[in-house]
Amino acid sequence: MASIYIRHGREKSLQHHHPWVFSGSIDHVEGAPKPGETVKVHAMDGTFLAWGAYSPQSQIRLRLWSFDPAEKIDQDFIRQRITSALDYRASLFSGSTTNAYRLVHGESDGLPGLIVDKYANFLVVQFLSTGVEFLKSQVVQVLDDLIHPQGVYERSDLAIRQLEGLEPSEGVLLGDAPADRVEIIENGLKFLVDIKGGQKTGFYLDQRDNRQAFSSYVHSGSCLNCFAYTGAFAVYALKAGVSSVLSIDSSADSLELAKQNIMLNDLPSTACEWQVDDVFTALRALRDADRHFDSIILDPPKFAPTAAQVERAARAYKDINLLAFKLLNPSGTLFTFSCSGGMDSLLFQKIIADAALDARVDARIIARLEQAPDHPVSLNFPEGSYLKGLICRKA
Repeated sequence: MASIYIRHGREKSLQHHHPWVFSGSIDHVEGAPKPGETVKVHAMDGTFLAWGAYSPQSQIRLRLWSFDPAEKIDQDFIRQRITSALDYRASLFSGSTTNAYRLVHGESDGLPGLIVDKYANFLVVQFLSTGVEFLKSQVVQVLDDLIHPQGVYERSDLAIRQLEGLEPSEGVLLGDAPADRVEIIENGLKFLVDIKGGQKTGFYLDQRDNRQAFSSYVHSGSCLNCFAYTGAFAVYALKAGVSSVLSIDSSADSLELAKQNIMLNDLPSTACEWQVDDVFTALRALRDADRHFDSIILDPPKFAPTAAQVERAARAYKDINLLAFKLLNPSGTLFTFSCSGGMDSLLFQKIIADAALDARVDARIIARLEQAPDHPVSLNFPEGSYLKGLICRKA
């Protein structure tokens, strides 16, 4: 087995059990490890630090499996970690009406780079690092043994795989192929999910609790749903009693599926307005048309995946929130989100505050939101906290 030696003074993060080691922290490599192969990680004096997966092309050169020198990284190790993850989700969803949630959340479940999402009887998996790619067959076997899904479908089509030196990979890994639309239940509501071609693994599971929170704050009036995707917030809005919802998204296919989700829940389609458009352009047109709404949802895609992109992203977040504040009726409620891992919650709040100031409105934060608990954040991996949201009430 190859060994990696960490530069003197760079071992502190490992001693704190952070799961990543960047290339600049490595002094030298003994042996010739293959991409994804497990290596032994040492301090310069030879002290054992961790077991890790080697990724020669990535700036994150090591993703760490374990800090126990007696640990063996094999199928039994994977089984133990996945079993622990499943037990935690069982505690969250036992007896609930929800059958779609995240089963494995990468580093925060001790399996760096592995995502497993459950949609009814299907599992959707993403292998986003060389380590889990190297152990793919063992992971699939364990999932089959523990869950017995109807099928396991891979959606390893994210750009992060390129940084790991991996090609995109999609398709059936086990069992049946999912239908073009898989029906799920979330908090008693029904949704059709495009597992094979939808965003992320098909649905924004991390927003589940925020959608529920939204419905507890909004019970009437008009709603503007921006970056609507397949209409989950629109479904919750109509179920909560709003009188009308305008949903805007740049994807016509997504909005067609959103229309089906409205009908699937026996909600009034006459209360829905659909607009295929760029949200930035649409918001300006609504301002110019003097349209106003009682509630507005801003759930944009990831504007700043990394810290290097935050400055440009900040302008985009401020732009859409400034326009949203102008479109809100007095006493209206704004639900605004950022899923950009490169932006922290304090900066996001400052951007929203600046947007309100420039819009010449007074507003208060009445609640803070984050990712659902099936997307946990390890205390040793704060980078796992990526979704932040604010509920703001206009004066």
